[in-house]
Amino acid sequence: MRLCFLVEEHYRHDGMPLDVVAQLAAWGHRVDVIRPGSSLLRLSEFSELSGLSAAVRSGAHDAWVLKTVSGGPGLTLLEGAAALGLTTVNDARAIRTVRDKALTALIAQQHGLPMPVTYAAATPELFATVPQEHFPLVVKPAAGSAGRGVRLVRTPDRLTGPDGDGTSPGPDDVGLLIAQPYVPNSGTDLKVYCVGGEVFAAVRASPLRPELAVDERLVPLPREVAELAAEIGAVFGLDLYGFDVLLGPDGPVVVDINDFPSFRKVPDAVARVARAVLDLARAGGATQHPGHGTLRPETVDFVPAQAGT
Repeated sequence: MRLCFLVEEHYRHDGMPLDVVAQLAAWGHRVDVIRPGSSLLRLSEFSELSGLSAAVRSGAHDAWVLKTVSGGPGLTLLEGAAALGLTTVNDARAIRTVRDKALTALIAQQHGLPMPVTYAAATPELFATVPQEHFPLVVKPAAGSAGRGVRLVRTPDRLTGPDGDGTSPGPDDVGLLIAQPYVPNSGTDLKVYCVGGEVFAAVRASPLRPELAVDERLVPLPREVAELAAEIGAVFGLDLYGFDVLLGPDGPVVVDINDFPSFRKVPDAVARVARAVLDLARAGGATQHPGHGTLRPETVDFVPAQAGT
């Protein structure tokens, strides 16, 4: 097969997806890599992308795959490929949806997925009118990624100052912000990865608690979270994806959804992702979402986490 990977500058040295590209090539497939942030792209003639070592012609690839930061230029190119009728992994519209955390929250709540009440505003001081009972608030950029710019704001008077827990905003963290009530938890996130019909879960320190020494490892998947994996894939139209869950006192709460995540701690992640990309390319970009066919997680019954600070 012939595949095209769009790789943003942030991931130009990252094993995910470059190791996947190498694996596909080792299996005998042709893989072209476009770096949208360092290539001159002649959009008036999309079939001929200037600045590449080899001509990449529209229709010549079995599938296009995107690994990008939110707001990166690669998504526009992927949407261009989709507009020409080419296969993309994931569906370009699904990627656009989950890259906007405000839109993600709106759709999730419309479909009854467990996500915190979400507020959106252009500036942080506007969150001062959020009902007092919803503080502390977790505030983050609607177009953020990798935990960047996530802050815990305990009281309205700390919305605009440097105070607050979490990471500092980056230079690209502009535009709409979202705020959600803090969910008491143990200080760890559950990272859930869905690839090739299989679901895996790993624990990781919360971006709000970077000081915690957490043994990042695979863990059994709570049954409620396994069910969420199927629902999220179906609601958002994703095939290769992940999401972040907090195990709060009232049950699992989804706080983020990601297309093409890192798949850290997933056994043989590179080979699994490479096989999933090939399967999706052969199927024209869509397969059964986990839960529509046979879901293969290791599950346990949910036990509420102890509240953290």
